[in-house]
Amino acid sequence: MTLQIQFGKRVREIRNSHGLSQEALAYKAGIDRTYMTDIENGKRNVSIQNIEKIINALELPIEDFFKSPIFLNH
Repeated sequence: MTLQIQFGKRVREIRNSHGLSQEALAYKAGIDRTYMTDIENGKRNVSIQNIEKIINALELPIEDFFKSPIFLNH
């Protein structure tokens, strides 16, 4: 599994746990909803700036975002 796919799965996991739609998260992050869909599906190589926007929109410390079994196999 690529890091892009792992990142997208983690975004989806946290977004769902917060009860947010893709549209709501995209709005909070200042990112287009279709771009968010591609991120969650592992189809986008996300810039550091957009990673930061997404994690901030999820209201999580960056280190907590990456503390997940999803990233252990990379």
